[in-house]
Amino acid sequence: MSIIFFMIGISLVLALGFLGAFFWSMKTGQQDDLYTPSIRMLLEDNVPEPSETQPNAS
Repeated sequence: MSIIFFMIGISLVLALGFLGAFFWSMKTGQQDDLYTPSIRMLLEDNVPEPSETQPNAS
């Protein structure tokens, strides 16, 4: 029976740890923008420089 009380105590400590980590992440702004990092590679606007080996179209 004492193992039940031990496991409940450990689970409460673990739950409080996760709750503290969640509040810390909200306080430091880590959850502000979840959309932009996922599409950042699609928004890169690096224009390749024209190669010197290709003739000009003009």
